[in-house]
Amino acid sequence: MAFRIKRIHDDASADDGCRVLVDRLWPRGISRERARLDAWLKDVAPSPTLRTWWNHDPDRIDEFTARYRAELDTEPNTARAVTELRELAARNPSGTTLLYGARDAHINHARILADYLAAGPGD
Repeated sequence: MAFRIKRIHDDASADDGCRVLVDRLWPRGISRERARLDAWLKDVAPSPTLRTWWNHDPDRIDEFTARYRAELDTEPNTARAVTELRELAARNPSGTTLLYGARDAHINHARILADYLAAGPGD
């Protein structure tokens, strides 16, 4: 399964395939119509505690990645959301785009999530 990531503030396009918001909070300035979502999986996002600790600090990205991957593996609601996301992607052969609201295209949880999902279950 191939997962793309895209900032939700960018325009939707036909290549997006299934569009899934993977943030816990609704992004400011985006209407539901403009978002053109197929799903919003809040539970696949980092926990509020982890998100607050990280605060998008580039110096903490390695530790954040380890903690976030641990949540993806062990938190029951998060693990269910990961399964739901994988199933959704399997039903959409045109691909799946993970949408996020962060400003930084390189340092964000969606990139970590896409890498996690690409590795497959249990990796």
